[in-house]
Amino acid sequence: MALHGKTAFVTGAARGIGAAIATRLATEGAAVAVCDLDMSTAQVLAAELSSSTDARVCALELDVSSRASVVDAVDEAEASLGAIDVLVNNAGIDVIKPFVESTEDEWDRIIAVNLRGPINTCHVLFPRMTERGGGAIVNISSEAARVGSSGEAVYSAAKGGVIALTKTLAREGARYGIRVNCVSPGPTDTALLAQVNDVNPKLYEALARSIPMRRVAQPEEIAPMVAFLASDDAGFVTGQTVSVSGGMSMA
Repeated sequence: MALHGKTAFVTGAARGIGAAIATRLATEGAAVAVCDLDMSTAQVLAAELSSSTDARVCALELDVSSRASVVDAVDEAEASLGAIDVLVNNAGIDVIKPFVESTEDEWDRIIAVNLRGPINTCHVLFPRMTERGGGAIVNISSEAARVGSSGEAVYSAAKGGVIALTKTLAREGARYGIRVNCVSPGPTDTALLAQVNDVNPKLYEALARSIPMRRVAQPEEIAPMVAFLASDDAGFVTGQTVSVSGGMSMA
């Protein structure tokens, strides 16, 4: 893929889907900023990628819900690795419980990370990409936003907002050479999905059965689509939401 010479900024990159994405981008030749609130785990991954690939990699502490934190991390990434060509908005959190049992504090945090986070990073990087004449943004949504998911009402709503944000920014960015796309994973073997099993094992089993391929995804199966959309190979693709879900949705 056409990622050599690119610099990528990946949020929520210390583990799960984010770690798989950072690994794939580094393997494809991009310099990668591994950004996460968990700095120690981010540093471990960055060290592993530095030793196992030829890519330049750095670890950065980042709270996507804080615009000031985003500005600091972007400035540090660009000072270390160069101008950012690729933004991957992967950071996400959830609290699994029936909607009527959820609290305002939980709503606020879920929306702050899952929706305000991508808004913050895009707002900081969009002008920089505009000035440089282009870039690629890949937002990570969820099939929960497209088909609904019991126990994840606010998460689903926030991820639906990510899809809408993607379409609007794709329209606004096209004239400046900025492509904005979205990847929508189905249930994936991560710590977040493990919450579902902890809360309701029957729901977890039902999720797997609802997938035509009869299993949940592995993080490494999400990363190749992100890498493609981030690359020049997807140079005429923008405003799209691509399901990577084993057929969970086929719209």
